[in-house]
Amino acid sequence: MRNMLLVASALTLSFPMMAVAENHENESEKALIILTSDSLQTQTMAMILGNAMYQQGTELHILLCDAAGDLATNDYQSEQAVNTPPSNPAGQVTPEGIMGMLIAEGATVDVCAVYLPNSEYTQEDLRDGVGVAAPGPMAEMMRDPQIPVFSF
Repeated sequence: MRNMLLVASALTLSFPMMAVAENHENESEKALIILTSDSLQTQTMAMILGNAMYQQGTELHILLCDAAGDLATNDYQSEQAVNTPPSNPAGQVTPEGIMGMLIAEGATVDVCAVYLPNSEYTQEDLRDGVGVAAPGPMAEMMRDPQIPVFSF
Protein backbone atom coordinates (compact mmCIF):
# COMPACT_ATOMS: atom_id res chain seq x y z
CA MET A 1 0.00 0.00 0.00
CA ARG A 2 2.81 2.40 0.88
CA ASN A 3 4.53 1.71 -2.46
CA MET A 4 1.32 2.47 -4.34
CA LEU A 5 1.03 5.80 -2.50
CA LEU A 6 4.62 6.67 -3.42
CA VAL A 7 3.98 5.79 -7.08
CA ALA A 8 0.73 7.78 -7.08
CA SER A 9 2.49 10.78 -5.49
CA ALA A 10 5.34 10.61 -7.98
CA LEU A 11 2.92 10.44 -10.91
CA THR A 12 0.85 13.32 -9.55
CA LEU A 13 3.94 15.50 -9.19
CA SER A 14 5.34 14.57 -12.59
CA PHE A 15 2.20 15.27 -14.65
CA PRO A 16 2.22 19.05 -14.08
CA MET A 17 5.96 19.15 -14.79
CA MET A 18 5.47 17.17 -17.99
CA ALA A 19 2.71 19.55 -19.06
CA VAL A 20 4.94 22.56 -18.43
CA ALA A 21 7.80 20.99 -20.36
CA GLU A 22 5.45 20.03 -23.17
CA ASN A 23 4.03 23.56 -23.40
CA HIS A 24 7.52 25.09 -23.34
CA GLU A 25 8.61 22.87 -26.23
CA ASN A 26 5.60 24.01 -28.29
CA GLU A 27 6.39 27.69 -27.76
CA SER A 28 8.82 29.16 -30.23
CA GLU A 29 11.58 31.36 -29.00
CA LYS A 30 11.10 34.99 -30.06
CA ALA A 31 13.43 37.97 -30.41
CA LEU A 32 13.06 41.63 -31.29
CA ILE A 33 15.81 43.54 -33.07
CA ILE A 34 15.51 47.33 -33.07
CA LEU A 35 17.79 48.85 -35.68
CA THR A 36 18.32 52.62 -35.85
CA SER A 37 21.92 52.98 -36.99
CA ASP A 38 22.82 54.33 -40.40
CA SER A 39 26.20 52.56 -40.27
CA LEU A 40 26.53 49.99 -43.06
CA GLN A 41 28.55 47.59 -40.92
CA THR A 42 26.17 47.90 -37.96
CA GLN A 43 23.12 47.34 -40.18
CA THR A 44 24.78 44.35 -41.84
CA MET A 45 25.87 42.78 -38.55
CA ALA A 46 22.39 43.23 -37.08
CA MET A 47 20.95 41.37 -40.08
CA ILE A 48 23.64 38.66 -39.94
CA LEU A 49 22.93 38.06 -36.25
CA GLY A 50 19.19 38.13 -36.89
CA ASN A 51 19.65 35.56 -39.64
CA ALA A 52 21.70 33.35 -37.33
CA MET A 53 18.98 33.55 -34.66
CA TYR A 54 16.32 32.77 -37.25
CA GLN A 55 18.29 29.78 -38.54
CA GLN A 56 18.49 28.52 -34.95
CA GLY A 57 14.69 28.54 -34.67
CA THR A 58 13.96 31.99 -33.27
CA GLU A 59 10.78 33.74 -34.39
CA LEU A 60 12.32 37.04 -35.43
CA HIS A 61 10.81 40.53 -35.48
CA ILE A 62 12.86 43.46 -36.80
CA LEU A 63 11.89 47.08 -36.15
CA LEU A 64 13.59 49.67 -38.37
CA CYS A 65 13.63 53.24 -37.05
CA ASP A 66 15.29 56.52 -37.95
CA ALA A 67 17.97 56.16 -40.67
CA ALA A 68 17.66 52.36 -40.65
CA GLY A 69 14.09 52.76 -41.88
CA ASP A 70 15.51 53.55 -45.30
CA LEU A 71 16.44 49.86 -45.63
CA ALA A 72 12.73 49.12 -45.90
CA THR A 73 12.14 51.28 -48.97
CA ASN A 74 12.04 49.91 -52.51
CA ASP A 75 14.61 52.33 -53.88
CA TYR A 76 17.22 51.90 -51.14
CA GLN A 77 20.46 50.25 -52.17
CA SER A 78 23.60 50.19 -50.06
CA GLU A 79 26.47 52.13 -51.61
CA GLN A 80 28.70 49.11 -51.12
CA ALA A 81 28.58 45.56 -49.85
CA VAL A 82 30.21 44.41 -46.64
CA ASN A 83 32.91 41.75 -46.81
CA THR A 84 32.20 38.76 -44.59
CA PRO A 85 34.92 36.88 -42.69
CA PRO A 86 36.87 34.22 -44.64
CA SER A 87 35.09 31.54 -42.60
CA ASN A 88 31.78 32.65 -44.16
CA PRO A 89 31.40 31.70 -47.81
CA ALA A 90 28.82 34.46 -48.39
CA GLY A 91 31.56 36.84 -49.55
CA GLN A 92 29.92 40.24 -49.85
CA VAL A 93 26.50 41.06 -48.44
CA THR A 94 24.21 44.05 -47.98
CA PRO A 95 21.85 44.60 -45.06
CA GLU A 96 18.85 44.98 -47.37
CA GLY A 97 19.78 41.73 -49.13
CA ILE A 98 19.85 39.76 -45.88
CA MET A 99 16.65 41.49 -44.75
CA GLY A 100 14.94 40.43 -47.99
CA MET A 101 15.98 36.82 -47.38
CA LEU A 102 14.65 36.99 -43.82
CA ILE A 103 11.31 38.37 -45.01
CA ALA A 104 11.09 35.59 -47.61
CA GLU A 105 11.74 33.03 -44.88
CA GLY A 106 9.00 34.43 -42.64
CA ALA A 107 10.66 36.97 -40.34
CA THR A 108 8.57 40.05 -39.56
CA VAL A 109 10.00 43.44 -40.51
CA ASP A 110 8.32 46.77 -39.71
CA VAL A 111 9.28 50.41 -39.81
CA CYS A 112 8.59 52.54 -36.74
CA ALA A 113 5.19 54.19 -36.62
CA VAL A 114 6.82 57.63 -36.91
CA TYR A 115 9.12 56.76 -39.82
CA LEU A 116 6.77 57.36 -42.75
CA PRO A 117 5.17 60.60 -41.47
CA ASN A 118 8.66 62.02 -40.94
CA SER A 119 10.17 60.97 -44.25
CA GLU A 120 9.51 61.49 -47.93
CA TYR A 121 8.13 57.93 -48.21
CA THR A 122 4.65 56.43 -48.10
CA GLN A 123 3.53 52.91 -47.31
CA GLU A 124 3.54 52.17 -51.07
CA ASP A 125 7.30 52.84 -51.09
CA LEU A 126 8.01 49.99 -48.65
CA ARG A 127 9.46 46.70 -49.88
CA ASP A 128 7.07 43.76 -50.13
CA GLY A 129 6.64 42.18 -46.72
CA VAL A 130 7.54 45.29 -44.71
CA GLY A 131 4.83 46.71 -42.48
CA VAL A 132 4.35 49.68 -40.20
CA ALA A 133 4.64 48.90 -36.50
CA ALA A 134 1.80 49.77 -34.15
CA PRO A 135 3.00 51.14 -30.79
CA GLY A 136 0.74 48.92 -28.66
CA PRO A 137 1.90 45.52 -29.95
CA MET A 138 5.53 46.72 -30.06
CA ALA A 139 5.30 47.84 -26.44
CA GLU A 140 3.86 44.43 -25.50
CA MET A 141 6.81 42.68 -27.14
CA MET A 142 9.29 45.00 -25.42
CA ARG A 143 7.66 44.42 -22.02
CA ASP A 144 7.49 40.64 -22.38
CA PRO A 145 10.34 39.20 -20.26
CA GLN A 146 10.35 36.13 -22.54
CA ILE A 147 11.29 38.19 -25.62
CA PRO A 148 14.84 39.55 -25.67
CA VAL A 149 15.29 42.96 -27.27
CA PHE A 150 18.48 43.72 -29.17
CA SER A 151 19.21 47.29 -30.20
CA PHE A 152 21.66 48.38 -32.88
